[in-house]
Amino acid sequence: MPLRKIIFLNCFFLFLLFLWGCNEKNSPTDTLTSGHITISVDDSYSNIMDGEIQVFQSLYPYAKIKANYESEGNVVKDLINDSARLVVMNRELVPAEKKYFDDLHLFPKTTEIAEDALAIIVNNDSPDTLMTVNELKKIFSGADSTWQQLNKKSDGKITVVFDHDNSGNARYIHEKIANNKAFPKNCFALKSNPEVIDYVKKTSGGIGIIGVNWITGNDSNAINFRKDVKIVALSTLENPQPDDYKQPYQAYIKLGTYPLCRKVYIISREARWGLGTGFASFVAGEKGQRIILKSGLVPAIAPTRIVEINTN
Repeated sequence: MPLRKIIFLNCFFLFLLFLWGCNEKNSPTDTLTSGHITISVDDSYSNIMDGEIQVFQSLYPYAKIKANYESEGNVVKDLINDSARLVVMNRELVPAEKKYFDDLHLFPKTTEIAEDALAIIVNNDSPDTLMTVNELKKIFSGADSTWQQLNKKSDGKITVVFDHDNSGNARYIHEKIANNKAFPKNCFALKSNPEVIDYVKKTSGGIGIIGVNWITGNDSNAINFRKDVKIVALSTLENPQPDDYKQPYQAYIKLGTYPLCRKVYIISREARWGLGTGFASFVAGEKGQRIILKSGLVPAIAPTRIVEINTN
């Protein structure tokens, strides 16, 4: 073989090795149960996802999941900018967001993991914890800004607080209750659901909008929060009877008789069998769904409970 051809073949072989080394270096190293990833989570579910991640990492010690807890708007940005492998929030992608991924030839997978609800909370000194959806609409339209205008036993002005600007909680109320109109001036945002609870605890005329899991779960924080505020019972009827009012408990969320219900999703842009897929499968599986059940939400797939009946 001519020397020139031998040199050419050797150079070509070295070039292929170089390309293989570059691809190997840049290729993902995580698997379904190992590696490192970053996810973004709507802050309303930080307490639930903390529990999910803790259990998942205890089962798979080579898996490390870093969760950023943010407003819904920032969560969506993280998914689009590829700074988060997957996200957890209470809505699916809208058409414009789907088109963005379609144009990239990416097809994010959406998995429903829970049924959720918003809780309306008031100060412990409030003598009235019954409200209709129509009364809520009057508050968010700005028509009623005092308790007297609502013919309630409470006194003073109404102030409404959310967890974040651009949060999933605020968006839900904006779409479903405020008819997509601007909130009145007596509505404002804090920085977290616990801050909302603390504000209402200290403010006699305050109304808080929070994720239900912060106040109905079985963990110590939820138990303590329930002592600090009262949960409002809601009715969709104009002239309801006492039994027509429902609080955001699991049974009423599941039956759909509580008015402010919604679903929770994991949305993953992962196009392979990586750690994001493994974690999403865990949350949607039996162990992950049991954690959701204990948090006060309704699991998307109810864990099976086997009861043995002794007939003797």
